[in-house]
Amino acid sequence: MGKPAGKTCDYRKFLKGCTVYRRASMPPECQLWSCRWLVDDDAADLSRPDRSHYVIDMMPDYISLRDNTTGELTNIQVVQIWVDPRHRDAHRDAALRRWLYRRAEKGFAALIRFNSREALALFAPPFAADGDWHEMDGTSDPRTHTFGEVLKALAEAPMTERTRHDQERETAGG
Repeated sequence: MGKPAGKTCDYRKFLKGCTVYRRASMPPECQLWSCRWLVDDDAADLSRPDRSHYVIDMMPDYISLRDNTTGELTNIQVVQIWVDPRHRDAHRDAALRRWLYRRAEKGFAALIRFNSREALALFAPPFAADGDWHEMDGTSDPRTHTFGEVLKALAEAPMTERTRHDQERETAGG
């Protein structure tokens, strides 16, 4: 396809979406990629990406947070949400926030991406003692994590009590 991250796709038509979706001319990269809205991963109450101005990526990723006191790095699994940079507040959509809250209860934060370098980390109330939403602006490394890096980081990521309980129940066959 040859399209750099953050560049509008040549197949995108304003207010119509993808002009080659499910057609023979659809690039292989697009055929392999899918967003959570398409697979209905608890996303039935979310608007279509062309209307909401965001796409929830299926690929897991992580962010690393450094403890200001100890300097220790902690990896936290995130849901990546690609937001149209012309609609920077799209991540404030009430339905998306409800969806993100449910992810946070399982230990997932959100990485709101505006392009390959500009992003913000979003932490739902289950992450915060004060029960509020928290945003951390920043730039991300334009280098994409390899699949091996993601697997390693997520294996080391701390689990919430609920995630630990779910994993123990699955292991026990319940």
